[in-house]
Amino acid sequence: MTSEISTHTRKADGVEIRYAESNADVEPTLLLLSPWPESIYAWEQLWPRLSSAGHVLAIDLPGFGHSEGRTDLFSPHAMGTFLVRLIDEWELGAPHVFGPDVGGPAALFAAAESPSSLTSAVIGNGATAYPLQVRGTLKDLIANPDIESLLALDGAEVTKQSMGMHESYEVSAAALEDYMTSYAGRRFGESARFVRNYPTDLELLQGLLPQIQTPVKVINSDHDPLVPLGNAKYLNERLPRCDLTVLDAGHFAWEDNADAYGDAALAWLDGGFARVGGDA
Repeated sequence: MTSEISTHTRKADGVEIRYAESNADVEPTLLLLSPWPESIYAWEQLWPRLSSAGHVLAIDLPGFGHSEGRTDLFSPHAMGTFLVRLIDEWELGAPHVFGPDVGGPAALFAAAESPSSLTSAVIGNGATAYPLQVRGTLKDLIANPDIESLLALDGAEVTKQSMGMHESYEVSAAALEDYMTSYAGRRFGESARFVRNYPTDLELLQGLLPQIQTPVKVINSDHDPLVPLGNAKYLNERLPRCDLTVLDAGHFAWEDNADAYGDAALAWLDGGFARVGGDA
């Protein structure tokens, strides 16, 4: 499956962004955001199924994967604004934005800022609740008062260890190599700045959620050791147009339970998004 993902780079908002795509001349467009600390290759298992539904365009967000970073973009709010600019600059129309993990709060901020930029958002297994509901190493990263200690970490080794959290899926050799090189050196510590802005940005997002009219599909694990299910329930209670699917999985639901994840995603794309909440 890895062979189906061929990567390229292109600028957005002045930043060099790595991407991969298929079916560029087909509608609708599915804009896939990379989870952390993974990259575009997190989608290799789901790539064939999602490609059957339209134009698939996967990107590494700035500072994640192998995309160029920029310090001012390491927060959910700023990344949401970046997404709006990328969609406009790349003339993507109004894609369905898939944002598991760190992509979730960014996609929600994009929907709040520019409702016409997204047809829907498919998110989950990312911190979205305020007050924060996070556990384990993610909680520690956010609370660590010393950013220099994070920058001093061996990013490649931290990333390799985190892949041990998969419950059943075995990450391909190509994907593992890509993940490790994505966050080698100081890259992991730099990217951690994003989650360290959760306390400020998720408080801001709290006030925006009731006004977001974009249909949101939350595909979430029932036993994520880093991001409890409460984050998904929090969104389901506050977003006007939200639908929740809970999967039997740990943190990496898009890989450990890819079949069920794909089923939920395809049903959503096949009209589910138009029927949820609101006046649809």
